[in-house]
Amino acid sequence: MKINQNTVLQGQRVTLVPYTSAHVPRYHEWMQSEELQRLTASEPLSLEQEYEMQRSWRDDADKCTFIVLDTERWSGQACADEDCMVGDVNLFLTDTEDPTLGEIEIMIAEPSYRGRGFGKEATLMMMSYGVRNLGITTFEAKIGQENEASICMFKKLHFKEVAVNSVFQEVTLRLDVSDQERRWLLEQTDHVEEKSYVELKLPAGVLET
Repeated sequence: MKINQNTVLQGQRVTLVPYTSAHVPRYHEWMQSEELQRLTASEPLSLEQEYEMQRSWRDDADKCTFIVLDTERWSGQACADEDCMVGDVNLFLTDTEDPTLGEIEIMIAEPSYRGRGFGKEATLMMMSYGVRNLGITTFEAKIGQENEASICMFKKLHFKEVAVNSVFQEVTLRLDVSDQERRWLLEQTDHVEEKSYVELKLPAGVLET
């Protein structure tokens, strides 16, 4: 999705940046992990396939993704994006009959960053972005039954379990964004600053095309 190709969302723990080709080698390295393949129900891809996937994430109108960075390490350009990457967060707008429905995914790939609030803040920031910029009014999350930490996190964010698929061993959780939920969500993310990726990181202000 090109709407966020120049968007940086800077929070307390995490900063969300657009997924560019510079992030692909580190992402590819993560996805060699059998644990991450299992938790994300993903098949391992070649590096070239991963580059193709990144291009589709950038160009397809039904996918929105941000790479999750460690704000403390990244701020002040202390290190390159790829050295501060901790995971990614995605929104799929896959229901052509209901463009207000977004399926959300969060992956904290670096084990040392799990259980420290990074996934929660990244998810809240993506949800807020989806509500404000994409017109999302309902979120769904489909999570493997064994991933109890992720299921627990989404329930803390007011998601309710609505279905269990025993074949795929997957739980579906949903949040309908009422006016009250919208206010709560925006309150949870009122510290987030939106910035220009070009101005912060890329030389001569050139975006990938």
